[in-house]
This record gives sequence, structure tokens and C-alpha cells, in this order.
Amino acid sequence: MRRLTDDEITESVAGIDGWNLDEKFIVKRYLFREFLKGIAFVNEIAQLSEEQQHHPFISIDYKLVTLRITSWSAGGLTDLDFDLAKKYDEIFEKYTK
Repeated sequence: MRRLTDDEITESVAGIDGWNLDEKFIVKRYLFREFLKGIAFVNEIAQLSEEQQHHPFISIDYKLVTLRITSWSAGGLTDLDFDLAKKYDEIFEKYTK
């Protein structure tokens, strides 16, 4: 797994809506209408992350779920981080209807 360059990271962050760069992490906050929808979202994120063997930091603050992603083994962000960010956003879409 190759760590992305600063230019690649800047370009990749621009391609994912709502994600922000925070040093070696990309971070996004998801707000839910109901607490249990946020928990269901986290369960789906956990399942996908386990399948990929790539786990985000997850913070649950009532109806607000924050995800932080990086690739420790690469020492920073990789394509996998951005691929998973897009998949997490797709999962979130199911909970906004």
C-alpha cells in the first residue's frame, strides 16, 4: 500500500464531498435524524471495514457520527482510505431517506 503524495491527497479530498483533511487523517461528520439510524450506519461501516481489514476511528455523539480514516501501515493516506470514504458516503445515503 503506497502513501499518497500531498498533491494526490489534495486532489482526492476535493473529489469526496464533506470530507476534510486533518494531518494524516480524512474526517467526516454524519448527522442523523434518529439515534438508532446512526447506530445502524455504524454497524454497516464496521462490517465493511472488517471485510476490508481497514478500520476507521468512529465517534458516536448522540445523532452525530464522526469517522476518521488513515493507513497506519503506509504512514498516511492511501487510495484505500479514499475508496472507503466513498463507500461510507454511499451507505449514509440509505439513512437520509
